[in-house]
Amino acid sequence: MIVSPDRKPLDRAFFARPVLDVAPDLLGRLLVRSTPEGPITLRLTEVEAYDGANDPGSHAFRGRTPRNDVMFGPPGHVYVYFTYGMWHCMNFVCGPVGTASGVLLRAGEVVDGVELARERRFSARHDKELAKGPARLATALGVDRAQNGVDACTSGDTPLRILSGTPVPSDQVRSGPRTGVAGEGGVHPWRFWIADDPTVSPYRAHAPRRRST
Repeated sequence: MIVSPDRKPLDRAFFARPVLDVAPDLLGRLLVRSTPEGPITLRLTEVEAYDGANDPGSHAFRGRTPRNDVMFGPPGHVYVYFTYGMWHCMNFVCGPVGTASGVLLRAGEVVDGVELARERRFSARHDKELAKGPARLATALGVDRAQNGVDACTSGDTPLRILSGTPVPSDQVRSGPRTGVAGEGGVHPWRFWIADDPTVSPYRAHAPRRRST
């Protein structure tokens, strides 16, 4: 069987690089989520890089914990975390084993399985909003902690696979501060997105959470 060039799996070597090289190179790649109801394919349009021990914004900045353990493992695996008591967010582990760097998947365009994504994201007013933001992306794909640690580079049966897609030319890639990251980590221009793509989420600076009185 002849495999279309854009449907070839990315190998582990793609992710075994510095996270700031991997992150912009993920734009335009295809993420396939296999579900019992059928597959959903997402074209990645926005990501953020997190550089482990070198990055105060990273979950791994203070070392290894049961929550972030997957980040210290082989590249190309999926790290899923639960946040604000209600949302899941999905990352790809990057770099050599032990470095704990990763790329947060912030937004994408659903190109196959739109109806399945709509069932999970029924509040979306338009298809461009189905995966517009990291929590929406995970919801549209039906990703939760059950997929934490999945190897997205394997050729076997897996709930998540990352395919080559069509890389985005460098002149169409934009970068800026990461969304909602506080302090020193908030100044790094480590958010990358496709210029003028309607599925990219809006930038929001960090806003301290107010304590109830």
